[in-house]
Amino acid sequence: MFDNLTERLERSFKILKGEGQITEINVAETLKDVRKALLDADVNYKVAKTFTDTVKEKALGQNVLNAVKPSQLMVKIVHDELASLMGGETAELNLDDKPSVILMSGLQGSGKTTFSGKLANLLKTKKNRKPLLVACDVYRPAAIEQLKVLAEQIGVPVYSDSDNKNPVSIAKDAIEYAKANGQDLIIIDTAGRLAVDEMMMKEIEAIKKAINPSETLFVVDSMTGQDAVNTAREFNQRLDFDGVVLTKLDGDTRGGAALSIRTVVTKPIKYVGTGEKLEALDQFHPSRMADRILGMGDIVSLVERAQEQYDEAEAKRLEKKIRKNQFDFNDFLSQIAQIKKMGNIKDLASMIPGVGKAIKDIDLDDDAFKSIEAIIYSMTAEERSNPQILNGSRRQRIAKGSGTNIQEVNRLLKQFDQTRKMMKMVSGANRGGKMPKMPTKMPKLK
Repeated sequence: MFDNLTERLERSFKILKGEGQITEINVAETLKDVRKALLDADVNYKVAKTFTDTVKEKALGQNVLNAVKPSQLMVKIVHDELASLMGGETAELNLDDKPSVILMSGLQGSGKTTFSGKLANLLKTKKNRKPLLVACDVYRPAAIEQLKVLAEQIGVPVYSDSDNKNPVSIAKDAIEYAKANGQDLIIIDTAGRLAVDEMMMKEIEAIKKAINPSETLFVVDSMTGQDAVNTAREFNQRLDFDGVVLTKLDGDTRGGAALSIRTVVTKPIKYVGTGEKLEALDQFHPSRMADRILGMGDIVSLVERAQEQYDEAEAKRLEKKIRKNQFDFNDFLSQIAQIKKMGNIKDLASMIPGVGKAIKDIDLDDDAFKSIEAIIYSMTAEERSNPQILNGSRRQRIAKGSGTNIQEVNRLLKQFDQTRKMMKMVSGANRGGKMPKMPTKMPKLK
């Protein structure tokens, strides 16, 4: 996401490198390139023009401090304006009502059903809510079954009525069911519809009027680019929704929808879908997204994801094992599982400042740990607990059993040994011991 825009913006700022001050001439040249970059990213033309005009006005009014280069100042101004363009503040869901009712709307194929499952999972785990998913798509074949499959994966009940073809009636009955069964959050999945389909638009208007939801969300596929913005405008005129959800931001999208939609419909982006897994859903933070667009990473979101997977009891157990130098392959497997729960590997790496650009052309997918896991699963229980017993014949057997080769097995064992030594060293330092001296000279590479 945004890779091309990030690259283009970096090139634009280079125009100011070496300049002693910001002038109307060099700013105009820089912003001409910035505007082209935004248009190439499928940002609305009027939005791009207003954005660059605002940046120009602010840049020319700035006095460049001796400690700050003009290019650095321009990056800060552009960052702040990007964040403002996308809403400025993080928008929260209104969940004060009991039960809270969230109504989904959007085009066919925008990802409403999947998002409904993701949102139920997120609010169940983070907010301790008791969600009920409601199947109001009575038109798409297997829509109800899809919702049930998602609900089963996250342990959430589904309300459906296969004999009832009236979505308004189903939604009203679902709310009564939720009240009777102690569910404090109702997420209503509706059928996809075109804004030009008058009958379908009247139907979702009728659903909203009948249930008076706490939140009405417009779910849009960010891959549709500028069309997504136009569709959002049309839906907003009919529904006056409360917020936007952008799905498939992990795909080959130019990102223009994320940068344009807030300005065009004046409604905040509340969530973004970043992958296929049910955990791949993030609250939208304009400032953090601006950081990522400008290649600064998003270390705050990375830390938050890590904290979500942090298990204090497991951490204490692991610390004791590390101190005794007993960290084994069973522990290694549990650490891999925690990393995988945090999300897509490439997405995680791109949150680290400076790493996103370095790995742009590297194929990092969720299968990155497969060969490592295959090697470890090919070990016996004794071998996993006592890696030191892995002699030559055992390694040969493990290589054959995992479908790898002896070189890969040896490489993993060497890396594991180095990791274990480093962990013990850091643990010793944290206990007040002296950190072993590191080599003062790096070995020469052959």
